[in-house]
Amino acid sequence: MSYKAWSVEEAGGEFHTIQLDHQPLEATQVLVRIAAAGLNPLDTKIRAGKAEHARQPLPAVLGLDMAGIVEDTGSAVTTFKPGDEVYGLVGGVGGLQGTLAQKIIVDADLLAHKPKALSMRQAAALPLSTITAWEGLVDHAKVHENQTILIHAGAGGVGHVAVQIAVAYGAKVFTTVSNDKRKIAEDFGAVPIDYRSSSVEEYVATSTKGKGFDIVYDTVGGATLDASLAAVKRYTGHALSCLGWGSHSLAPLSFRGATYSGVFTLLPLLTGDFRAHHGEILSMAAKLADEGKLKPLLSERTFAMEDLDGAFRLIEAGSLGKVTVEPL
Repeated sequence: MSYKAWSVEEAGGEFHTIQLDHQPLEATQVLVRIAAAGLNPLDTKIRAGKAEHARQPLPAVLGLDMAGIVEDTGSAVTTFKPGDEVYGLVGGVGGLQGTLAQKIIVDADLLAHKPKALSMRQAAALPLSTITAWEGLVDHAKVHENQTILIHAGAGGVGHVAVQIAVAYGAKVFTTVSNDKRKIAEDFGAVPIDYRSSSVEEYVATSTKGKGFDIVYDTVGGATLDASLAAVKRYTGHALSCLGWGSHSLAPLSFRGATYSGVFTLLPLLTGDFRAHHGEILSMAAKLADEGKLKPLLSERTFAMEDLDGAFRLIEAGSLGKVTVEPL
């Protein structure tokens, strides 16, 4: 028995259809038939050979996110059974098979039951963005009601999920967006800030009366992280970044007596440690989705696996909304 997968042989290479053989399940593994795979900008960087931190040597089957149906479980798996609908951030890095395939064998700890309120396509768009947003806001910054929070790029992949999580926790949320994306931010419950026409000092003064934000989440990196360090509240402020890989001066943060956390969502996949927390996060996120408090912003275009090149081109061009693909 075998199943189709789509592999990239070399950096920047085309996708090729291959056949993978079914492997015996280990005790803690689950076999999932993929109904939809979610694509992220990181997938395009891995394909281009520009994501050393993902440690995915080529040739490889790419793809991080998916939603699907359990076909079989290992002897020690009690949380899932055949027929269950699940979703997760399950592969595509660290030498693990990715989700651009008809099936995948994954560690059960990485999975959660799919939100009932969402389609397979919607669920497949959530895992990486949701875990990244959750680890920053909930795990590190301890978001709670009545806080004033700034999330950079609130119409982006991580940003639009972070906005919804912060709103669900009762915070007052501001987000930097371009003027043409104001309505997206407002629909998710945030107050939009046009970062192109306002300086950090100006929007801190307008939004917080000059006090600074309780939490600032940078989802862009580079100069945006520098702006984040300058926008947090004195003493109790907390800056976060999921792209804090450059060299930055900590002086603005230190002069405020504030704190910083870095978020690296891939660690459990790369190291094998703390994988169960990924499943826990997605279980809690599923509850938010079923309560109508969390949904993905999806691209209007849909793709089949046979048009992966088109899907990746759309992401590289700057897709509005998450891109998903579905096996035929």
